[in-house]
Amino acid sequence: MTENENVRSEEFKFDGDALMSKIKELVHAGNVRRIVIKNEEGKTLIDIPMTVGVVGALIAPQLAALGAIAALVTRGTIVVEKVQE
Repeated sequence: MTENENVRSEEFKFDGDALMSKIKELVHAGNVRRIVIKNEEGKTLIDIPMTVGVVGALIAPQLAALGAIAALVTRGTIVVEKVQE
């Protein structure tokens, strides 16, 4: 992170069915720095750092893991770190 970047966090509640669609929407937004998925108790299930330019094949394994998490978790929270310059 450079000195000129401001990072802010946003939280979104989800139900299992909406997890994948919300993640895809956030990734395509382009200014996401990190995505953290937490269960209902607040325990971190997966933490995905999103570096600049790494949206293609390098993130595919994490998306597969998200699919498995979505099948198991009925409710939780998506924490998104966004960069605002």
